[in-house]
Amino acid sequence: MMQQTYELHVDLSEGTVASYIPKLAEADPGWFGLTLASATGSRFSSGDSQQEFSIQSIAKAFVYALVCDAVGHEEVRERIGVNNTGLPFNSVMAIELNEGHTMNPMVNAGALATTSLVSGSTWEEKWEFILQGLSAFAGRDLELDEGVYASEMETNMRNRSIARLLQSYGHITVDPARVIALYTRQCSLRVTTEDLAIMGATLANGGVHPITGTQVVGADVSRDVLSVMASTGMYEASGDWLFEIGMPGKSGVAGGIVTIAPGKGSLATFSPPLDAAGNSVRGIHATRHLSHKLGLNLFSSTDRARQ
Repeated sequence: MMQQTYELHVDLSEGTVASYIPKLAEADPGWFGLTLASATGSRFSSGDSQQEFSIQSIAKAFVYALVCDAVGHEEVRERIGVNNTGLPFNSVMAIELNEGHTMNPMVNAGALATTSLVSGSTWEEKWEFILQGLSAFAGRDLELDEGVYASEMETNMRNRSIARLLQSYGHITVDPARVIALYTRQCSLRVTTEDLAIMGATLANGGVHPITGTQVVGADVSRDVLSVMASTGMYEASGDWLFEIGMPGKSGVAGGIVTIAPGKGSLATFSPPLDAAGNSVRGIHATRHLSHKLGLNLFSSTDRARQ
């Protein structure tokens, strides 16, 4: 089924590779990889599943999980928020319309506020907390893409503005420039669809890595993260995503998408051409197809009285 899904969607030509980060513009628009990982550790892949790419905004979900695990449910909900903005991921207007408060951790403002709460007494300790945490989710040591990091740091003026604005409202209380660097580093980690599928399967498995058996985060944290991903993980297209696919998902502008079926497993896709909201076009089509074929939509139901 994975190979059939790959063949069905590999020739889609819609979408545009992200160009506002120069390094991402170098991606081959023909790349397309799929991996399905179960909560018991089985993996099925097709296409360019071992092609590395930068995790980008998908890191937001996993860093949020680490911060929730360290800080707690109530404080994170109060300080970061859980509601959709209905606006683009890098919106400044969303902050101003909500009296300087972030709305959720899956858009840039909320992710920057989340990153400012990362544990550690020094900035290097904070980075090690993120790096080790995301590596624990993946089950291997992830590495930084220095080229992507440098490219993003040269072009992230909007994020710098957002961080300064949050500082002016008191929602970032540490050096915003260091927060930006830390956030950009986490987005620049290299992954494959096989990594992402296992990372997602860890959340699907109550925070326990399905292969290593490590309890990366608590089951209650996994629940909270999946709830926020379901409602906000695909930016302003999150409603369409939930309506069509019916599972928590998170995208990144390098072309990755991770989708999670709680208690069952996770699907990861990678294809660089994006739609207007910044979500992979092939990834959306492939995920919709597999969601329907495998009956993964969380809102599906049957009339058992007639069975």
